[in-house]
Amino acid sequence: MRSVSRFWAAACLFLVAGVGMPCAAWSTPTNTLDAVRARGRVICGVADHTPGFSEVNPRGTWSGLDVEFCSALAAAVLGNRDAVKYLSLNPGDRFKALQDSEIDVLLGATAWTLTRDTELGARFAGVLYYDGQGFIIPRNHSIASVLELSGASICVLPGSSDESAIADFFGARKMRYQLITTDRWDDLVKTYSNGGCTVLTGDISLLAYEKSRFGNGSDQMILPEMITKEPYGPAVRIGDESWFAVVRWTLMALVAAEELNISSSNIETAKSSPSHEVRRFLGLDADLGAPLGLSRDWAYQVVKQAGNYGELFERTLGQNSALKLDRGLNNVWTKGGLMYAAPFR
Repeated sequence: MRSVSRFWAAACLFLVAGVGMPCAAWSTPTNTLDAVRARGRVICGVADHTPGFSEVNPRGTWSGLDVEFCSALAAAVLGNRDAVKYLSLNPGDRFKALQDSEIDVLLGATAWTLTRDTELGARFAGVLYYDGQGFIIPRNHSIASVLELSGASICVLPGSSDESAIADFFGARKMRYQLITTDRWDDLVKTYSNGGCTVLTGDISLLAYEKSRFGNGSDQMILPEMITKEPYGPAVRIGDESWFAVVRWTLMALVAAEELNISSSNIETAKSSPSHEVRRFLGLDADLGAPLGLSRDWAYQVVKQAGNYGELFERTLGQNSALKLDRGLNNVWTKGGLMYAAPFR
C-alpha cells in the first residue's frame, strides 16, 4: 500500500507542475468494483432532462440510453439490472461528483474531449453514442444539404460552441450566413418555429427531440450532415483500472452481442450455437469474467436483462422512441456505422 501511495504522491506532484490540477482532486483511488458490490448497487451520474439519454417521469421512473447503459452495468456486476441509483447532476457539478466518489460512473450525455480526459480526473471508457451539431429546416425550403445554406439565417445560442463551429464551417467554405440569437434554448426554438430564422442548429439528438414536439414535425427535416463531433460515453475516475475495464467491456458486450446477432429474445437459443465465438461470449467455452472480477456469465446477464446495443438504441433514440433517429454512425461496423467491439478472446 505504501508503494501505491508513493506513486500517487509522485504523480500528483507531476500533474500539479504540468497542468495545475490540485492534488486533492486526484486522491488515492479506491476499488470501485468492491464498493459497488458492498453497497449492492451502481450509482450513475446522469442529467434529469436529456431526452433520449436520461429523464425521469413524475412517478420517478428513469429512461433513456444512459439509463439503459447503467442497467446493463448493474446486470454485469451485480446480476440485477435494477440495482442502480441515479443521481441527477448539473453540468457544472458532474466531474466533481465523479472525483469525490459520489458516483461510480458519469454519463449525462457527456461528450468525450481532450480537456475532460486529461484535466478533470476522468477516463472515458468508450463511445456510447456518436452525436454532432446539425441543422433542422422546414421541408418546404427544398434544401437537402448544409452546403445549400449560403445566405441562410441561423438560430443559435450566443457564445456557444455551436456558434464558433458555424463560423469555422461556413467561413472555410466562404458561405454567407446571419446569426439569430437569444439566450434561452426554448426561446430560440420558438423563434425558429415562428419563421424567425431559416434553420435551427444544435446536436442532432436535441433537434430530433424538438422535431418530435412540433405539431408539424413531419414538415421538418434534419439535414444529413454534422459539422462537429460529439462522442458521448461513460466516464470513470482516473486510477481505478479494474473498474475502468468493467465499464469498458460492458459497453463492448452490448455492441458485440449485436455483431453476433444475439439479443434478449434469442439468447437462450444462442446457448446451443455451434459458433465458438458465441459460446465464448456467453461464458460457455471460456471464463471471460474472471479477468474482470465478474461472474462467468456476466455478458449473458447483460444481454438477457438489458439487450444488445441495437435494442437499447431503438427503444430510446430510434424508431421505437419519440425521437425516431436513424442508426447512422451508431450502427455496427458491418452495417456502415462506427460501433465496433474489440474481440472477446
